[in-house]
Amino acid sequence: MKSPLRRWLRLFILIAGILIVDQATKRLIEINLELGQSLRPIPALSPFFQITRSHNTGAAFGTFSQGGDVLLIVNIIIVSGLILYYRRFGDHEVLKQIAAGLVCGGALGNIIDRLEYGFVIDFIHYTIPDVISNVSNLADHAIVLGVILFLIDNWRAERRAARTTDAAEPVPPPAA
Repeated sequence: MKSPLRRWLRLFILIAGILIVDQATKRLIEINLELGQSLRPIPALSPFFQITRSHNTGAAFGTFSQGGDVLLIVNIIIVSGLILYYRRFGDHEVLKQIAAGLVCGGALGNIIDRLEYGFVIDFIHYTIPDVISNVSNLADHAIVLGVILFLIDNWRAERRAARTTDAAEPVPPPAA
């Protein structure tokens, strides 16, 4: 299989996988839990982790709660931009390819929810007492992981560039 085809196939398989898992877990939550209802799958972790059905009309951490339509448009622009930019990725830039797939798959998962319901179904409930309580979903986690991978890839590229620059600079002669 030719490299460009393999690269595009990798993107679409990753996006499809994220969409399938994200939408399936959200349907399970929708069928089995009422809004606000919680399950504690691991009792020992229940103060810190539980499954709670929540509907989010805004962005992460419940911010921008009245911005559902704007967020829908922003997500569509991000996915479109990443797919257009994806063709510039080299065959060797696998980390960047995976990051793009994660971000696109996660964003598309949340786009589907916003189009179908007008909100995003969240259910992964993490709590750090006296610090934060957040409910999210697998699409959100895919987006965050994708962004982290983009940052790691950028950091690695900067380090490579710095090493190349350092190696290309002439060494001054020793002082006499």
